[in-house]
Amino acid sequence: MKYRKRARSLGLLIVSLCLLAPDTCGAKSQGQPAVDPTRAGRILPGDLVYQGAFRLPAGVEEYAWGWSGQGLAYYPQGNPKGPSDGYSGSLFGTGHNWHTWVSEVSIPKPVISRTKNLGELNTAKTLQNFADIRGTLFQGRDLEQPRVGLAYLPAQGPQASGKLYFCWAAHMGQENMAPTHGWCELNLSRPSSVGLWNVAGLSQYLTCDYLAPIPPDWAKANTPGMRLATGRMRDGGQVSQGPTLIAFGPWNEGNPPKPGTKLKGIVLLKYSAITDEQQHNMKGYHHSDDWSGLAWLTSGRASGVVFVGTKGEGKCWYGFANGVVWPEGGPYPPVPPHPNDQRGWWSTNFAPQILFYDPADLAAVARGKASPHEPQPYAVMDISKFLFQARPRAMHRLGAAAFDPAGGLLYVIEPRGDGDKSLVHIWKIKDAAAPPAGK
Repeated sequence: MKYRKRARSLGLLIVSLCLLAPDTCGAKSQGQPAVDPTRAGRILPGDLVYQGAFRLPAGVEEYAWGWSGQGLAYYPQGNPKGPSDGYSGSLFGTGHNWHTWVSEVSIPKPVISRTKNLGELNTAKTLQNFADIRGTLFQGRDLEQPRVGLAYLPAQGPQASGKLYFCWAAHMGQENMAPTHGWCELNLSRPSSVGLWNVAGLSQYLTCDYLAPIPPDWAKANTPGMRLATGRMRDGGQVSQGPTLIAFGPWNEGNPPKPGTKLKGIVLLKYSAITDEQQHNMKGYHHSDDWSGLAWLTSGRASGVVFVGTKGEGKCWYGFANGVVWPEGGPYPPVPPHPNDQRGWWSTNFAPQILFYDPADLAAVARGKASPHEPQPYAVMDISKFLFQARPRAMHRLGAAAFDPAGGLLYVIEPRGDGDKSLVHIWKIKDAAAPPAGK
């Protein structure tokens, strides 16, 4: 069950720029960021304590949790009759990537299996069955290899109820300026979805892959009225050589805004495209990087914006997994046999990682005191040892992410961690990050 990437003229241009130096393409003189524990207010990798994982329920193959993991949202009022075990609320997530329908599940107590035995894990219960919340909003649109984001927020502005926010777009295509974002009600059988809107007049290649709530205090101080963050990093450096982040608040422009509205937004993070005259990229960047999840972590006075995904390491090239480079204009080599027949951006190794960005750096951008390319990760957390499937030569080792601010819990999807089904892993922020008693 594989998709093949279609060649595009811009993609071939990038290939031509990289053929002379495939070992360093997209990663020139850039090292991994070092942890700086001296700057106050940052959540550090050591503050995240692994709690374990849980399985997702079975379902109809073409719609359920096999080949899933692109969208995830935490809902604090979900599963109100669930056990008092420290894992309250529920998760909305997208299923099989052919359809990316949405379901709601409970959050069972996670289990740490030292031997990676799936049989030791608890399994979530379905609270709402899979449903297509898009209705006719995307009718006539090609959503091949879809990019999907989900996020929940309580009622904002003139809204009377909390909403599930979403975005959908194709990985590639000619509709890169098409509207992508909307919201719906929490009843998946009657979602009453509205939209679609374009965020900040930007290409979907910059805005449509992940969504996350912005903490209210930070938004009030830096992006008034804008409580949602969205973004995407498309492989190949075609729009940004690193993850992007844009703050917006659709409720400010209507309840709901009119279809086709170009929503106001503030770009908080964006690096150079490979075609830009001046080059500013994320440290350690590879064209094969895949940042697929976003969460804005908070704990007392500490915070951190984290991107979850798969980091390319070692050499980087466009072609096939076995090292064959695809030339510009030919002559073209024969396509290698399976499993090396998927053409795209490859690296010697793919590491599942969490990148940490400082909200103070993003605040400087929001206030016009820094450029969107200036923030860099202050820490990196490799989570290979926690995953159930060791696939160092596989793309897309991690999926979406979500955060429970009250419980201090970070949820991260491992696609195909349970056969073809996704697994959900949980980390908890240590109490040491909380403010002193009485403050």
